Amino acid sequence: MKPINHFEETKKQLDVISPTMCAAKWKQVTLHLGIGKTHSCHHPSAHKIPLEELQKNPSALHNTNFKKQQRKLMLEGKRPSECDYCWRVEDSKKEDVVYSDRITKSADQWARPFLEEVSSLPWDANVNPSYLEVDFDTTCNFKCAYCMPSYSTTWQQEIKQHGPYKLTGATIHDLDYLKSTNSLPILQSDHNPYIDAFWEWWPDAVKDLQVFRITGGEPLLSKNTFKVLDYLIENPQPQMEFNVNTNLGIPDNILDTFIEKMQIIQKNKCVKSFKLYTSNEAHGKQAEFIRFGLVYDKWFNNCHRVLSEIPDSYLTIMAAFNVLSIPSFKRFMDDVIVLKDTYTTQPTRPHPVSLDVPYVRWPEFLAPWVAPVEFLPLIQECVTYAYRNIQHVNWFPLCGKSFHEYEVNRIERLFYVVRDQMNEIHSDSNKINLLRKQFKEYITEYDRRRGTNFLETFPEYETFFKNID
Repeated sequence: MKPINHFEETKKQLDVISPTMCAAKWKQVTLHLGIGKTHSCHHPSAHKIPLEELQKNPSALHNTNFKKQQRKLMLEGKRPSECDYCWRVEDSKKEDVVYSDRITKSADQWARPFLEEVSSLPWDANVNPSYLEVDFDTTCNFKCAYCMPSYSTTWQQEIKQHGPYKLTGATIHDLDYLKSTNSLPILQSDHNPYIDAFWEWWPDAVKDLQVFRITGGEPLLSKNTFKVLDYLIENPQPQMEFNVNTNLGIPDNILDTFIEKMQIIQKNKCVKSFKLYTSNEAHGKQAEFIRFGLVYDKWFNNCHRVLSEIPDSYLTIMAAFNVLSIPSFKRFMDDVIVLKDTYTTQPTRPHPVSLDVPYVRWPEFLAPWVAPVEFLPLIQECVTYAYRNIQHVNWFPLCGKSFHEYEVNRIERLFYVVRDQMNEIHSDSNKINLLRKQFKEYITEYDRRRGTNFLETFPEYETFFKNID
């Protein structure tokens, strides 16, 4: 793939500051208020927000002392270990230019204009983000295979009933461990000091926001999400892009209310633009196995509802690519193309549907490189398919249909990362055998608890699964 000019230009600008500089460490934040944690983007693990810091300064939701230390490392040209997602992409043995999220995020409109400003600040300065992502609580009606009880109340209920998953060499989803590490989710019905701090900080933070995104849990099951909608109706923020994550599996009456409020917001231009993020990374029954609680056809229909009923809305599908995505991902891409082709009908909305493809790295036994090497061509086929369906003509009505260059870039870099990780990890027989054993134990227990049938749903894995000792 040829270099994408603004990514290359951003990389050069970053390198002037530091070879490890990333604007997201200053200008982006994801807040998990249901567990009192924060991280500067979704790749580093979230860390606890100290209440003593928060009591002095509500902006410590973003500007924790820990995060300031990571900023200092970047300014000094050192690699924060928590950013290994991007270091892995940058170190991959790629045949062509593939940019890490350190580059692509820093190139975005909410980041690049502030590079000079933030790099000239003292490393311990308090900074308002321009991109704020928040989940208010962990209320969720799904329990996805790669998720955990600290982000889903439905997951938490399962662990209370059945206990943690006990695997060879690891026990995961242990509520006692979460409690001991002060990571047990605060229920929506309980008092939450982190939400108090958010609403105290909000009037100051919102004025600097270019992007505000609500995630979860399932945010449409949170009263605070609708409090935000009402706030925006009463206090328009025309400079701000407004985004909401949702699994699109909520009851119809809740989706109806959400759409009605968004119609008011869009009609009155209370925000600059609106984008809905939803997740899926496989097709049909395989998607329903991975994202337990999902009804695939309902999800697909609700994608249509958002795009057709909310004026000038945009939809991004986040595919958390994992070992179970491989067999049906190409068929899933077909449905993404249907959405793209259906709603690319207005010159003012030339690219309404996009696909992002991060990869699952925890729990590692669900990472795509746990699959047999023989499955790698299936991922390569997805890259080929994306290239064959790339938008070639920058002219309406073709503009925006099929895959944009940056989407192909993400699918291609996924292939390189999985290939390189397979080469590395499969050379260590002890590690790959352990990961596969944990995978089999996890799936076996998953079937037992949830009444699913892995081999019936994923016949492509039968030989692989049965040969795991």
